[in-house]
Amino acid sequence: MSFINTEKLISPQEECQHLLFNFNAFNDVSSSMLLEKLESAGILKEPETLSRGERIISPGEMERHIYFIEDGAMRIFFVHEDEEYITRLAYSGDIITALDSFITKKPTEFYIEAIRTTTVRKATVEDYLGLMKTDAEMLEMWDFMLGQLVTQQMERERDLLIPSPAVRYERVVARSPKLFQEVPLKYIASYLRMTPETLSRILKS
Repeated sequence: MSFINTEKLISPQEECQHLLFNFNAFNDVSSSMLLEKLESAGILKEPETLSRGERIISPGEMERHIYFIEDGAMRIFFVHEDEEYITRLAYSGDIITALDSFITKKPTEFYIEAIRTTTVRKATVEDYLGLMKTDAEMLEMWDFMLGQLVTQQMERERDLLIPSPAVRYERVVARSPKLFQEVPLKYIASYLRMTPETLSRILKS
């Protein structure tokens, strides 16, 4: 299995089918509010450190947790014809889980992997859903975050349909300027569907 960053790989339409059930980043306010809520409910586990390359879930496994990244960075990706395709990048302050499994209660099709030493806290899906059933504010936050997910997916779909690598870069950096401080360029290049060399030229121009 190789890690390829070229513009020619799978179609935007095919990748967007995989994007539908991914979620990671919501705004800082909503993620911190959710973290506080889970902390006060006593269902948030102690911090856990992941090594670079360590995976919290792989295809065929059930998602049993929702994770909050305290420090570090992670990626969500899938494999198609032996090539890796990054669909999401997450870093400190973000929420991450395999939402396809979270929602459908079926095994995931994705990998979630630390791309550097990363500290996370987690709550079980069972505890999280149980709290949401008894707390109207939690349910409201969840609805808001799913709305954010839909907005992110629409932006990502548009990114994938834009032929210009420079414009794709500009759109992503405008939405997530912190991304370039947190994530190595080779992963950003893959996320942007371009080669590392193309991204380097854009950054130098």
